[in-house]
Amino acid sequence: MDKSYFTRLRIKIILTTLGFSLIPLLILGYTLVYRFEAAYTGKVNSNLHYLVENKKRTIDLFLNERIAQLATIANTQNLKALCDPATLERIMSVVQSRSKYYIDLGVIDQDGNHVAYSGPYQLKGVNYKHEDWFIKCMAQGVYVSDVFLGFRKYPHFIIAVSRREGDTTWILRATIDSDVFESLVQSVQLGKRGEAFILNTDNVLQTRSLFGGKMLEPMEFPRFSHFSDSHVETLTLSGVTSLYASTWLDNKNWLLVLRDDPTEELLPLAKARSTGFAALFGGIALLCAGAVLISRSMIEQLIQAERKRATLDASLTQSSKMAALGKLAAGVAHEVNNPLAIIKEQAGWMRDLLSETDLKLSPNFQEFDEAVSKIEFHVGRAKDITHRLLGFARRMDPVQEDVNVNNLLSQTITFLETEARFREIELRSRYMEDLPLIASDPSQLQQVFLNIIDNALDAIEKNGSVTILTDYLRESNQVKVAISDTGPGISKEKLDRIFDPFFTTKAVGEGTGLGLAISYSIIEKLGGQLLVESEPGKGATFIILLPAK
Repeated sequence: MDKSYFTRLRIKIILTTLGFSLIPLLILGYTLVYRFEAAYTGKVNSNLHYLVENKKRTIDLFLNERIAQLATIANTQNLKALCDPATLERIMSVVQSRSKYYIDLGVIDQDGNHVAYSGPYQLKGVNYKHEDWFIKCMAQGVYVSDVFLGFRKYPHFIIAVSRREGDTTWILRATIDSDVFESLVQSVQLGKRGEAFILNTDNVLQTRSLFGGKMLEPMEFPRFSHFSDSHVETLTLSGVTSLYASTWLDNKNWLLVLRDDPTEELLPLAKARSTGFAALFGGIALLCAGAVLISRSMIEQLIQAERKRATLDASLTQSSKMAALGKLAAGVAHEVNNPLAIIKEQAGWMRDLLSETDLKLSPNFQEFDEAVSKIEFHVGRAKDITHRLLGFARRMDPVQEDVNVNNLLSQTITFLETEARFREIELRSRYMEDLPLIASDPSQLQQVFLNIIDNALDAIEKNGSVTILTDYLRESNQVKVAISDTGPGISKEKLDRIFDPFFTTKAVGEGTGLGLAISYSIIEKLGGQLLVESEPGKGATFIILLPAK
């Protein structure tokens, strides 16, 4: 399989791993963040609900107390007594000693005349007959005004109660200090950018707003119809987004508003969200790294398994080829043995004839005798070859003898020294001292060595060197024989077929393609391995690995 296949497989493994890991993690993270945000936001809103309701009760209680005080004074005193400056001053002193909310006290008769006054201004004699507050107080009995400037030219609001005394109705009116009232309104536990203020029905500020405007100025704020409960919502006014809690007062059509900075209130939530996202991204990074490492390990193991499988397939293919070659060799051996037997029989009969006295006297007797000897010699040689073919086909068990590979190689080289010298090829040997013995078949090993060294000489042709090296591999307990030549090398395409039966790199008519195939089969039967390494232009190296004794 090509590299791109494993790359695609690795990407699929990474994506699958991350998909099954990240999707539950993201769902869990989103659920936790959503639930935490909802809970925390609900807590903030509940806190604002509580604060605005608590502040409403405080202001309503303040107004109720002031109304109750004025009603008590009006109902315990008559008009004549209150018109006495000394009496009104004494009452004002008593009231002021207990609270600093009042600026002045005044008595207004039913014609709107200010008949008695105690305070810092000169208001006695002023007529309020046509003032809106006077008319409403006479009609309703109790009146709380909006903040206004009035004759004082200073922001204030009044609380007035009327009392009917016989046929006369009169009003006791008190002016409330707007600064003291404002401090009461703004005394609320909010953040640095939080505040409380009051709006009338026309959205005019009845107290100062730290961030929205001055007293008696209209403010940009949604107009709400009267509602009984408190509302908390996020509004963007003048480009600034804030949390607003609002509720209507009971004693006056004033809207109490608490404003808070959401970034300040939700700062812990933002920190928790940042920590959560950091943990989430850290987990994602860890999962990504783990997926990459796991996929790399899996792909490497898969590549190794594919290589082992390819090697096993090649070995099985080679074994099947050897089996096919064995069947072919067996057939050829049987077919050749029959005519060889006839030739040997006829040669024996001819030798019997030559033993007769008459033929010995023939002048050509010597030639006849030599011819018969050559026939018998080559018939024997042919029988040895067919015997080996049959042994290869039947996978005959090799002979087990203690073999010194160094000595066996030295003997083998002597057979080829003359040919090597003739071709001006140097045979170099580098043997390991104290090389362990092996238990093997020396004749079959020698056939393999002869075959490979002879192929090396043929590959070089002339002027070169063949190096024969022996070594011991301790880890695998194997004796190694490496035969290297300085020939032209073998191309990659041919290297994969070098052990195939009838495949040869020699010219037509110079090789049968059976030498390496038979050598491979012999080494395999001996429990070893035959490997080849080569690059075009750099020669070839055949490596024989045999189990040490």
